[in-house]
Amino acid sequence: MTLLQQPLFHIGQRYVTVLGLIAFVGFFAAGVIIARFLQSQIVRRFFSRFKIDTNFIAIITTILSLATVVFFTVTAVNAAGIPLAWTAPLPAISLSLVQIFLLIALLVGVFWFSSGTKRFLFNRLLAQSGLDRSLQYAIAQVVSNIVLVVGIFFVLENAGIHLAALAVFAGAVGVGVGFGLQNIASNFISGLVILAERPITIGDRVEVAGILGTVRQIRARSTVILTNDNIAIIVPNSKFIDSPVTNWQYGDSSVRFR
Repeated sequence: MTLLQQPLFHIGQRYVTVLGLIAFVGFFAAGVIIARFLQSQIVRRFFSRFKIDTNFIAIITTILSLATVVFFTVTAVNAAGIPLAWTAPLPAISLSLVQIFLLIALLVGVFWFSSGTKRFLFNRLLAQSGLDRSLQYAIAQVVSNIVLVVGIFFVLENAGIHLAALAVFAGAVGVGVGFGLQNIASNFISGLVILAERPITIGDRVEVAGILGTVRQIRARSTVILTNDNIAIIVPNSKFIDSPVTNWQYGDSSVRFR
């Protein structure tokens, strides 16, 4: 028996050899490296070529990174000599690793379809409706969110994950909103108020919280303002509700500079 085949320790009834430990470290390190690469700007720029929303790109890359870590971890465990079947149901859940990866792929597809729906509505369908651009964006955002929620529910139900089991999780989220997520909830609600009342619209020249510039994008939780120096500043939507806002083009597209 060579040195590489010498058992180091045992897990259950399985012994892990030096070679198995080296294989485990190699596969696990490869998984971490690839996962970090999936979070890099190179991958984000690749997805941006498909005109996917930046928020969805962040979600997709995070999901892919986690899936990569899980895949290489399971592969590393098997390489170490501890069998872990891909098709065997995992403890406490009725899903196997293969089914979990399929579920992840379907969820990524749902995010992509939701982003594509928003892009199609805003850039093509609603662009010819004659509606205000900020209202067009609001409609596209709401429809996109509906598609996203319905798609996630559909995927989870078909995977055998009953939504009634998520009631406890929903309660925990409610507690989180009450304590740690107050600012996020406030900005989201403020975004809905902005889109409904339209005190500002895309293209308006505004000044808020000492920031002067042109509104480029009104998102769910924040608004993008482009300054005269071509600097994009992300302003929380709550600033437009609880702070004085100067809109130089409110009801009038002409602006006078002094």
